[in-house]
Amino acid sequence: MEEFRKLHGTEMNRLSVEHYSAAPKHPLFLMLHNIRSMWNVGAMFRTADAAGIEKIILSGYTATPPRKEIEKTALGAQETVLWEYHADPLEALALFRQQGVKICGLEIASGSHPYTTMNFSDFPICLVVGNEVDGLDNEVLNSCDEVLEIPQYGTKHSLNVAVAAGIAMFELVRIFRGGV
Repeated sequence: MEEFRKLHGTEMNRLSVEHYSAAPKHPLFLMLHNIRSMWNVGAMFRTADAAGIEKIILSGYTATPPRKEIEKTALGAQETVLWEYHADPLEALALFRQQGVKICGLEIASGSHPYTTMNFSDFPICLVVGNEVDGLDNEVLNSCDEVLEIPQYGTKHSLNVAVAAGIAMFELVRIFRGGV
């Protein structure tokens, strides 16, 4: 049986902040709309860094860095991932649409389809996630080109927003990279 050894940080070949900043990113944007928990915001920054996405868009009453609660879970990713704030999510989504970005809400809704059904030709994509309790409001949901869902197999009807965003981001990155 193979013996495994946990790698130390210096063995992981991680990019420096400067190299990460200059590295090409996956054509994926993440919009966080009306996220209540700053810990969730920080977790999504950290996951966005790990996935190598283009940018995070914060909107509505989602908190913005610098905040100690965001920093606690972001672990510095709020300094490496590009982000911007738009009070009105519909204005930000309209700008994305003008640039040829496909808008995909992450929500269980009528007409939604599994997040695994996207294709390389769908990129660039803006993945939109919403409030921890209410999800995406109808106005934002109806401004999406598509609505993606993560199938649920238990008694709960949703995942934590940061967990759901992470699952979807890494699947979209996998699809973009050709299923590697």
